[in-house]
Amino acid sequence: MKTTSIILAAGQGTRMRSSFPKVLHPILGQPMLWYAIAASRAVTQETPVVVVGYDADRVKEALGQDALFVHQEPQLGTGHAVKQADSVLRGKTDYVLVTYGDMPLVTTETLKRLVDAQQAHDGPISVLTAVADDPRGFGRIVRDANGSVLAIVEEVQASPEQLTIHELNTGVFCFSANWLWDALEHIELSPKGEYYLTNVVEIAVSQGQSVQAIRVEDASEMIGINTRVHLAEASAMMQQRINRRWMLAGVTIQDPRSTFIEPGVAIGGDTVIAPNTHLCGETKIGQACQLGPNTVVRDSLIGDRCELFCSVVEHAVLEDDVDVGPFGHLRKGAHLASGVHMGNFGEVKNSYLGPGAKLGHFSYLGDATIGSNVNIGAGTITCNFDGARKHATEIGDDVFIGSDTMLVAPLKVGKGARTGAGAVVTKDVEEKTLVVGMPARAIRKLE
Repeated sequence: MKTTSIILAAGQGTRMRSSFPKVLHPILGQPMLWYAIAASRAVTQETPVVVVGYDADRVKEALGQDALFVHQEPQLGTGHAVKQADSVLRGKTDYVLVTYGDMPLVTTETLKRLVDAQQAHDGPISVLTAVADDPRGFGRIVRDANGSVLAIVEEVQASPEQLTIHELNTGVFCFSANWLWDALEHIELSPKGEYYLTNVVEIAVSQGQSVQAIRVEDASEMIGINTRVHLAEASAMMQQRINRRWMLAGVTIQDPRSTFIEPGVAIGGDTVIAPNTHLCGETKIGQACQLGPNTVVRDSLIGDRCELFCSVVEHAVLEDDVDVGPFGHLRKGAHLASGVHMGNFGEVKNSYLGPGAKLGHFSYLGDATIGSNVNIGAGTITCNFDGARKHATEIGDDVFIGSDTMLVAPLKVGKGARTGAGAVVTKDVEEKTLVVGMPARAIRKLE
């Protein structure tokens, strides 16, 4: 049986006090809508339909490859929003799962339990409910004396007696599709001028059909985001969830409260993460690494047994047994081969350092190819930009670059060569040759 999800994401979110669409505000590096899409796809194995409205083009641009989009204009409530998917889903799915773009904490497991329950249910509706002391504006589940669901009452329309009910409507439903499309036609306009999706519960009951309520096990999954305060709450809970998963998988996180791991990150076992470490984007970390403290790794590949201390690594590749820091900066295109050492205040961009190379203190390498077992002395700089174009530097195996050497590209330094401290190298250096001075000149061959 085929199930397709509809994700409601049309609102502006005025309480966010932002010109940015609410569903695009990030949680650990991803728009909150991304989490709703990912959970729905995992359950249904189908591309979800996202109902957009405010700043729809920006939402589509951000997530266009992950969903189909339908437009709600004007925005006349949740029932009207779901109805916009009629034209793309009628006759094409057996069940419809309805979720919200501003509820990023709902898990795949919870949605699957709801869908499975509806597929085994004789009635047309299963609704996800939560029991909580703080209603956070959710509607109330009204039951009869036998416990059967009679209605869902929105908080603004609830009587004082109904406001004491602790079972809350989360707004997440699973419907029998064919029944849903006809029921939407019978929703009456509310006093607020909107068509509430919750009214389909009374329609089903009036037809003598069963409405099933499935209680969520962890009420925190149901946190909806309406303000920046809610955004911070949801971010903290997502952080706890991700960190817990990695700790249970064999990763040591010394201070989970100050460790931020985005959902696209992968980490090998026995890695230790020190406080105030941020692992971002599509980063992949090997086994038995030491990361942090005060380290940021973004969209990078880190091999086994690497150590990163108080450093920033962006769009870089580190092979096994590399150590960096403190205060190292690896920028886009940096590639450090096995056993490379990069000392404090080093910076590398668009460069390859061969196996066993050592980059000393306060050095910069840009657009460079460095051989194996090369020593880069403190204060070395590749002068790779002439004001108009970038130029490459090539350094062969077993080269020793003295402290404060300026390598003026384009330039090649042959295998086994050396430069004296303070040399300004403007011409290619032959193999096993010592050059010194400004501009550097060859003074003798090396054994």
